[in-house]
Amino acid sequence: MAASFDPADAEFMQRALRLAPRGEGRVEPNPMVGAVLVRNDRVLAEGWHGRFGGPHAEIEALRACAVRHGADAARGATCYVTLEPCCHHGKTPPCTDALIAAGVARVVAAMRDPFPEVAGRGIRTLRRAGVRVDVGLLEEQAAWVNRAFVHRVTTGRPWVTLKWAQSLDGKIATHAGASRWISSEASRREVHRLRGRMDAVIVGVGTVLADDPELTCRHVRPRRVATRVVLDSRLRTPHSAKLVYTAKQTPTLIFTSAAAPSARRKALERAGCEVCIVASWRMRSATLSKRASLPRMYRTATVSERRVPPRLIRTATVRQRPLLSPRAVLDELGRRNMTNVLVEGGGCVLGSFFDAGLADEAVVFVAPCLIGGADAPGPLHGLGRTAVPSLQDADVIECRSCGPDRMWRLRLSPARARSRRAKNGP
Repeated sequence: MAASFDPADAEFMQRALRLAPRGEGRVEPNPMVGAVLVRNDRVLAEGWHGRFGGPHAEIEALRACAVRHGADAARGATCYVTLEPCCHHGKTPPCTDALIAAGVARVVAAMRDPFPEVAGRGIRTLRRAGVRVDVGLLEEQAAWVNRAFVHRVTTGRPWVTLKWAQSLDGKIATHAGASRWISSEASRREVHRLRGRMDAVIVGVGTVLADDPELTCRHVRPRRVATRVVLDSRLRTPHSAKLVYTAKQTPTLIFTSAAAPSARRKALERAGCEVCIVASWRMRSATLSKRASLPRMYRTATVSERRVPPRLIRTATVRQRPLLSPRAVLDELGRRNMTNVLVEGGGCVLGSFFDAGLADEAVVFVAPCLIGGADAPGPLHGLGRTAVPSLQDADVIECRSCGPDRMWRLRLSPARARSRRAKNGP
């Protein structure tokens, strides 16, 4: 039978949900969790999971309750928690044991924990001990707070956020490649704040060669240090790049193909970079049409014949370089327990994640300027859409000003992503 909740239950769970994000960027790969202890509609204490390896939200709330009201103050209380309490020994002891020992009479959990070592066991443990457990209050909101954690646990891959800055006419650079700075200083500060909550920041080697970025956090206090990730199928990253000569201070991971020269790989590893070989697309050479020149994205990345529009095919073969599989890259980052990654690469890299259906969110900074030019690049190269997207194609999470710019934050539709994957392959 489904649990029934009253307005007071919802109020206290909302309070717990507001607490949970305080751990963002500090608790990963753990989930963000908030907890509120209540007795007779009075809040006794609250807590949240503040750092990886530190006390969980329920433990923080129980400790605060004991300090404020005495050792037995939680007896008979209700604990509102945004995620099913853990029941296994990890970095910390089980929260279920602490709740039972404290005499908590009822636990209201917003959602079950999808982590295999919990996955309903925490609920069963509490119920066997005589604790009333109700699950499902504000479940959708709780799942959104921990969307990246749930995604990693259920798919094995991190949550992917695409980021770019563009002009009003949709250009990310001039036809000559100049892109500094399209966005305002306020927008760039927001980018640094985003990086400070990520496990990894991904760019392509083209961005490294053109901009020589550091991909570090400046102007803000980061909550974690993101690994700098470069997609470089031929290991063209120069030893003079900032990402290379700072690799011993800030982690730099370079993904490449099996065809990359081993001498370059060893040299980059000696400089402090980690080099990881992943699969590339199984591709054949594309060919040019008599009616149209091959678009830039097909000149800068290998694409299979099935990905080249038929109108572009003729007999003259064009040699291409490998394009690393974005799915293989994310699978490897998931094996490293990375939960959130930010893709900042140029149009080819952004477009490859978009076309593969692997982009979960997009953060777009739109500057009040016009660039123009047919050859000026847009943000998403690749095949893109074959039909105009509907208004339901993406949810607007946030839209606000960043100085003179507008920042759009979009949740890309899972249904659309599944459809695109079915059509375009992995």
